[in-house]
Amino acid sequence: MAESTRTGSFEEFVLARSASLYRTAYLMTGRRAEAEDLLQTALIKLYVAWPRASIVAAPEAYARRVLVNTFISGRRPARFTRERLVRIPPDLAVDDPDLDDRLTLWPLVVSLPPRQRAVIVLRYYGGLSESEIAHALRCAPGTVKSTASAALRSLRMLMGELR
Repeated sequence: MAESTRTGSFEEFVLARSASLYRTAYLMTGRRAEAEDLLQTALIKLYVAWPRASIVAAPEAYARRVLVNTFISGRRPARFTRERLVRIPPDLAVDDPDLDDRLTLWPLVVSLPPRQRAVIVLRYYGGLSESEIAHALRCAPGTVKSTASAALRSLRMLMGELR
């Protein structure tokens, strides 16, 4: 009986917050399919940790931390992976109809290293404060400030190259 109660509350959380979490995943990855995969992986991890996550004061912040950590750890070089990278994808790519992707700045944000991209997405697209980002990334607020500064410096440099 306790298992069904846990599942119900997890399902309610997913129904209520998955759109917000997907948006964050999409902004970090820059691609719809990767965002869906990232969100799915994070939700699986969250489900396993739901007994802990459901009793914290802010389950969405906990879920966001899982999402960001999954994104960053997925970008680290792996010693072994089952995925095989190919130069040409087997399926035809479909252009994403989202007009925001066509902004000049977005391709530059996507080119940032994962941790810098996560800070920029959480700060400027997610509207989180430095302390909330530090909590999500499990680092000091000073680290968030220096990472954001480095990311903004890189973006300014890249924008200068475009002119």
